[in-house]
Amino acid sequence: MSSRTSPISQSITIRRAVARDAKRLTRLVRGSGAYEGKYAAAVAGYRVGPDYIEAHRAFVAVGADEHGGRVLGFYSLVLAPPELDLLFVADEVQGRGIGRLLVAHMQSEARAAGLDRVKVVSHLPAEDFYHRVGAVRIGTALANPPAVPWDRPEFEFRIPSE
Repeated sequence: MSSRTSPISQSITIRRAVARDAKRLTRLVRGSGAYEGKYAAAVAGYRVGPDYIEAHRAFVAVGADEHGGRVLGFYSLVLAPPELDLLFVADEVQGRGIGRLLVAHMQSEARAAGLDRVKVVSHLPAEDFYHRVGAVRIGTALANPPAVPWDRPEFEFRIPSE
């Protein structure tokens, strides 16, 4: 089993993002392998600033073992209208269940906020991931040049009440 697909062998903590995480989150977005080549322009100038972190429910997944507390991934939940705005996992730890943990946490946060649905406009390379974690395809977000010159699949997480 390669390291890319091995299960999580360390303790993962999900905590609320804070202003000092902003630079790390920005690097995670800009350095994502999913945004290489023709997709690079979409994140080239992207910035996750302290103001963004304060305005939204942003959470980070932090590894406790060999990564020494390093941010392994993060998501941002916007409450109105309900949307999973950002979800990124560091390239070197993809395939280990961190994205699935982040989605489960997001669903719990959405439920606590009284939401019954959360929309996500997916990046094309992430479409299969969203299918695997239970999102339902609801449509297509049309291209928005010059920032995003391609259509993107639109999904919805249905949040059951407990």
